[in-house]
Amino acid sequence: MHTFATSFSVVCLLAISSLSSAQSLEVTQNGEQQAITGSDKFFTGTSIVNPYFSNKEAGVSGASVTFAPGSRSAWHTHPKGQRLVVTEGTGYVQEWGKEKQTIKPGDVVWTPPGVKHWHGATEHSMMSHIAIQQFGDGKNVVWMEKVSDEEYLQIPVSR
Repeated sequence: MHTFATSFSVVCLLAISSLSSAQSLEVTQNGEQQAITGSDKFFTGTSIVNPYFSNKEAGVSGASVTFAPGSRSAWHTHPKGQRLVVTEGTGYVQEWGKEKQTIKPGDVVWTPPGVKHWHGATEHSMMSHIAIQQFGDGKNVVWMEKVSDEEYLQIPVSR
């Protein structure tokens, strides 16, 4: 009986240690993820995407996106919503069918799941934000048509 108890204890400890190693802290060093230029299929103008993480298993992705003046995303939605934190410059965000809004450093934008929207820099200022979104059905974004110049140049809601 003593041998069984000892063996059982060792098996339990091994199981616990393998579980804890599978759930250990993970650090991604600055520069490990390569910055990419936003595809002209999904962006107008120059945008640089610096991915922080993209972990489908964990169900979330995050990146810093920098838009040059006049640059913007295409219309898009997020299956599980998106949170933006503006870190630098001045930009715009617009929900489909509503007026464009100005966003500045420190502003936090929540876009609910499935809400069609776009975001980008103003005509005269760059804008950077951190974007965090969850995966839904294997996707974190659904891209749509580009934002027209007419839509982009609408006067924003005053702030």
